[in-house]
Amino acid sequence: MQRREFLTIACAGAAGTLLPGLASAQSVTVAQIKAAGELKIGCEAAYVPFTYRDAGKIVGYDVELAELFCKTLGVKPNFIDTAWAGVIPSLYAKKFDIIMSSMSYTKERLERVAFSLPYAEASQAMLIRAGDTGAIKAVSDLNGRVLAVKLGSPGQVLQEKMLASLKAAGGAGFKELRVFDDHPSAYVALAQNRVDVVLNTIPTLAMVLKDAPGKYAIVKGIGADNWAGIAVRKEDPEIVSFLNGELARLKADGTIYKLQEKWFGFRMTLADKIPSFS
Repeated sequence: MQRREFLTIACAGAAGTLLPGLASAQSVTVAQIKAAGELKIGCEAAYVPFTYRDAGKIVGYDVELAELFCKTLGVKPNFIDTAWAGVIPSLYAKKFDIIMSSMSYTKERLERVAFSLPYAEASQAMLIRAGDTGAIKAVSDLNGRVLAVKLGSPGQVLQEKMLASLKAAGGAGFKELRVFDDHPSAYVALAQNRVDVVLNTIPTLAMVLKDAPGKYAIVKGIGADNWAGIAVRKEDPEIVSFLNGELARLKADGTIYKLQEKWFGFRMTLADKIPSFS
């Protein structure tokens, strides 16, 4: 499971060096996508239940949502599994038309890509062992604890603010920060008492609780509310407008919420605008 989500410092820097030269690149239009007969979609197919492989096929919430967009366009969706650290450079290399894999909004990403309006929640939360619910209720309870994050994820960024708040309050801070290549490995470490807390998004952690009832618990309210959007090259505003129109339609008729209930077990609260970052 996910992810994610903003690129590591090194990869972000690399992407930044690519973009200036691509800023004047020719736009891709909706008509061109229709003519091609497919919408090429970059994803990380390892993020249940957004985009993941089941019996070798990429499935998930994002896949079914994209199928609805493609039905309007009269084309087929073509999901292209891509290493997350290179997904934005690959977008600008035109390996695909959009990125749809629960990419959360960050200040750095907003500088590099154009985003659609929110289509999923992406606020961070803490996953803890069920037996620790009385001991870990907030960030202030993390002094002396081992925290786990995924490399390149929003949690890796958030932990810096969490650590700063602990020390500002006179605490010792984390006992250790452990960085994993993927979230499932972090969950295993949590179950084995090798870490005390794992950071990830609320929708993804809700699936962890569903798959292992009674084993874990979630602590919310540890950071600002956030959402995920569909990323597009900045020179492709027509695609962004099309996606926003589809999202508005699917929100108005309730279809997107039915998909959320199917894949997550609850309806998400979706903001009507992209969040801003100071």
